[in-house]
Amino acid sequence: MTELHLWLRHETRPTERRTPIVPSDAARLIASGVAVTVEESPQRVFPVEEYEAAGCRVTAAGSWVSAPPDAVILGLKELPEQPHALTHRHIYFGHAYKSQPGAAELLHRFTAGGGTLLDLEYLVDDHGRRLAAFGFWAGYLGAALAVLQHRGRLAAPLAPTHKDELDETLRPAAGDADFTALVIGALGRSGRGARLAFHTAAVEPTCWDLAETRALDRRALLDHDVLVNAVLATTPVPPFLREQDLDGPTRRLRTVCDVTCDVGSPLNVLPVYDRVTDWSDPVRRLRKEPGLDLIAIDNLPSLLPKESSTDFSAALTPQLLDFHTGGPWGRCRERFLAAIRELAIVEGEPRGD
Repeated sequence: MTELHLWLRHETRPTERRTPIVPSDAARLIASGVAVTVEESPQRVFPVEEYEAAGCRVTAAGSWVSAPPDAVILGLKELPEQPHALTHRHIYFGHAYKSQPGAAELLHRFTAGGGTLLDLEYLVDDHGRRLAAFGFWAGYLGAALAVLQHRGRLAAPLAPTHKDELDETLRPAAGDADFTALVIGALGRSGRGARLAFHTAAVEPTCWDLAETRALDRRALLDHDVLVNAVLATTPVPPFLREQDLDGPTRRLRTVCDVTCDVGSPLNVLPVYDRVTDWSDPVRRLRKEPGLDLIAIDNLPSLLPKESSTDFSAALTPQLLDFHTGGPWGRCRERFLAAIRELAIVEGEPRGD
């Protein structure tokens, strides 16, 4: 393949501890002829010294802005607001193709600089299946936090941990009351993770997937104590929860965790909240009587940073070893170009007075 220069950037979000490439996989890439530059990052779960020992070049945090033009900038979450014009190819989760807040502004930054977004959410195989995802761990953490909140044991602020430590807190204690739980999207990656967390907590959830959501039994949904939404909608569907559902006096539902966090998108299946929650304030009270709590954290897997990064890196590394203009990466580029065209059409439409 053409020589590839990957530039692993520092994540500016304070609670982002994950990395798309772990040191052992960086060593694999280097052994295959890939140049890897790694920015210093005090919060990344793997210290920069481990990357240096693997053969990576180490550089200052944020220096990607002056990286060589052919470098491919690799990250996970949002870019800083500057520079305005993005000139490089960027691999990360851009969240820019579903009309999310800030999506148009981000796409304009790429067009201003001539750069390209290769969105990891759209790195898919010939059948549309994602090739690298954090979904399992997002579902696991989402269900785990919902269990802890429902049992009155979720302490804020949240902090990164290890799976063994988390599982210990999930196991039922004397005096814990039984409760019912529902996982929507139970057959997907996130749904499988949620189901395993509930199993660890000695809760056997009701499991819904496509068949159950095509003819949604909203009354049955509201009759559960806990709901975990793990559905990644790609086309508009009727919402699972509506404002009027929250106000019903017979609602049993008390705790909701939205793993997907499509807030602000027209594809949002839980349009009953307008902002995500975070590590410092993980729970938002949507209704006081009867009570209804919401957890909607958009980087859940970062609470298990080592486990989730290791799994993600194992899936992404083979794709980076086969980085070229066709195949999955070509599809990523085509989706970006389609989004740019769609934006131009929308903004070019005449507006009424």
